[in-house]
Amino acid sequence: MDRQNVKQRVVVGLSGGVDSAVSAWLLKQQGFEVIGIFMKNWEDDDDSEYCSSNIDFVDAAAVADVIGIEIEHVNFAAEYKDRVFAEFLREYRAGRTPNPDVLCNAEIKFKAFLDHALRLGAERIATGHYARVRLNAATQKYELLKGLDPAKDQSYFLHRLTQAQLSKTLFPIGHLRKTEVRRIAADIGLPNARKKDSTGICFIGERPFRDFLNRYIAKEPGPIKDETGRTIGQHVGLSFYTLGQRQGLGIGGLKPIESRADDSYKADAGAHLPWYVARKDLDKNTLWVVQGHQHRWLQSHQLSAHNASWVAGVAPQAGLMAAKTRYRQADAACTLEPGADQSFELTFPQPQWAVTPGQSAVLYDGEVCLGGGVIGSSS
Repeated sequence: MDRQNVKQRVVVGLSGGVDSAVSAWLLKQQGFEVIGIFMKNWEDDDDSEYCSSNIDFVDAAAVADVIGIEIEHVNFAAEYKDRVFAEFLREYRAGRTPNPDVLCNAEIKFKAFLDHALRLGAERIATGHYARVRLNAATQKYELLKGLDPAKDQSYFLHRLTQAQLSKTLFPIGHLRKTEVRRIAADIGLPNARKKDSTGICFIGERPFRDFLNRYIAKEPGPIKDETGRTIGQHVGLSFYTLGQRQGLGIGGLKPIESRADDSYKADAGAHLPWYVARKDLDKNTLWVVQGHQHRWLQSHQLSAHNASWVAGVAPQAGLMAAKTRYRQADAACTLEPGADQSFELTFPQPQWAVTPGQSAVLYDGEVCLGGGVIGSSS
């Protein structure tokens, strides 16, 4: 770390988890003046078993005590509900599957939180994300890089960050693997060294998702149909399903014709393959499902995206690059064709599985995350 940064004040978002805790400790070791901020961003049923920010705050405060830094409890619940959760519900009601973590990072962690930190006199903010920031000497632009732990890289969720936000951001553990982060936490005696990683919705927690969504979106049951148009079940409401979904459909593998009293289905080698959600028809309130992971309805060679955000501030040139259409996938080779009004199209030589409207298509040039947009349609 450059010695000219030694006395800079850095405000760290302490979530109660091990990643942000080690981030704060590393920054203090590097000579920064470190202040911890715990963000409370959800208030509805916060005393429930699924979402208790009180428990996380106790963990964050314990970490701050061990490290020897101050911690402040800040409530951004109103901003979260207006900027993130309202959009989250709008997308689900429209039949799409949004990614709240992407919007949460852009609107809360790197906007509301950053603004608050600057008011505290901070030069920078820091979080426990597995990503890196680099100033490109040739372009004088900040670049968002993948975290060096390929299993934990979170650049996908950070692709909407701007030059202004990246210029004020540090990712202290972006060069580390998760195993090393936990080792450091144990070595320095952090009380949350073995705390389980959170995998729930950003700030809402790990709760039964359908039950949670049902509190905000009315059920509108309708038919589940297979590719031949036969009705084989009933869904509880299109908002509660996502493309590629396998669990919770309420239909099993088909039995061979010999064991059925009717002839509505032919027995074949695929009779017991699992069912997947393949299409959602909002006009007819119909959920279309297919059997087999490799079914043609689940494969797409093209997608269109909108609401694009580019890290450099401008769209990349048309041409060959790589993209992810969901977080847990390898980069896929593609061709980018930028469009008007923050739109773009991607063409993939190899088909992409269950490309889902509402999710993010994020582009990469090697380890550099270029930005991305919201998937609108695919074919």
